[in-house]
Amino acid sequence: MFRFTPYVVKSLWGHRARTALTVSGTAVALLVFCVVAAVQEGLDRLARPSEADRTLVVFQENQFCPTNSRLPEDYARLIAEVPGVRSVVPVQVFTNNCRASLDMVVFHGVPPGQLLAARNLELLSGSFSAFEDRTDAALVGQAVARRRGLEVGESFTVGEVTVSVAGVFASPVAAEENFIYTHLDFLQRAPGRNAVGTVTQLEVELAEHADPDATAAAIDARLRHGPVATATRTKGVFQREAIGDLAELIGFAQWLGYACLGLVFSLVATTTVMAVQDRIKEHAVLQTLGLRPMRVFRLVLAESLVQSMAAGLLGIGLGMLVLGWWGFSIGTEGVAIALEPSLRLAVLGAVVSAAVGLLAGLAPAYQAARTEIVAALRQA
Repeated sequence: MFRFTPYVVKSLWGHRARTALTVSGTAVALLVFCVVAAVQEGLDRLARPSEADRTLVVFQENQFCPTNSRLPEDYARLIAEVPGVRSVVPVQVFTNNCRASLDMVVFHGVPPGQLLAARNLELLSGSFSAFEDRTDAALVGQAVARRRGLEVGESFTVGEVTVSVAGVFASPVAAEENFIYTHLDFLQRAPGRNAVGTVTQLEVELAEHADPDATAAAIDARLRHGPVATATRTKGVFQREAIGDLAELIGFAQWLGYACLGLVFSLVATTTVMAVQDRIKEHAVLQTLGLRPMRVFRLVLAESLVQSMAAGLLGIGLGMLVLGWWGFSIGTEGVAIALEPSLRLAVLGAVVSAAVGLLAGLAPAYQAARTEIVAALRQA
């Protein structure tokens, strides 16, 4: 079959404009499919069990948006006394948008002495000592830094909060790279905040053998008679509940991905049918020279597959480049879903491209293989 590769390439090259239009249109559709699949993959990472299920989040009862949750900072002392609790980190959260957004900026105010213990951060530039020395300093996730063009030493403002970039960090948790970490007391005293003595949430690290559900219930019971009622959940559950509405929209967006695959099928199938109709006489000559109908079938199928795979490599490649370079994310209620390239996504795109190319070529290939030699040779 490989000895007919030059023939397949020459057949496609003979109609360069048609082939180019098909490949480019198909590549755009597969680019959209890649982005939709990346959103779903990011959502799946949040939903799958992880170390986040060994961390509890104490939040104000019946609240989700960080701007509405206010807990007394002193709750940290009371929670630390609950059996099964290893440590408690007070966190002040500020976001520029609680609704679904592609450019959500989330500040986490954390005591500097507890930050590195609570988060697995790798500084790519800057220094942690510079972060500790300045009250208005911030550690910026590399996704935010790339998206907004931020570098160490620069100052930037979101809303009424102005910070100086002391470092840019990477994290094994992709969503973390869309956060900005500041000093707790700085964010509490930021203009318009008036949050001294309160925090948005308390993150509780559990002891090794502690039961998350039982410890969460014990924390809520301990704080039941306090000034603010709490709802304690594992971090994973908290994130999934916060993005519940967004998850439904993402589920609906999957149909857009399927529509893109339908478009790919239509484009490749139409182009292959046109190619077969243009070369009916040529296929009859090939059979006259001794090629069996099954060989003609495979040649046409190969043309369809090559077009689809070329478009797949172009579309998925561009998708990987866009996702990796710009560091997109979508988030709501202060929870971010990172859109990042992955080997799984690239393999999925390649497999889908090959499958659609083969399916789109079946009918035209069958038509070419069934060509009546005498009737085809009589055509002008």
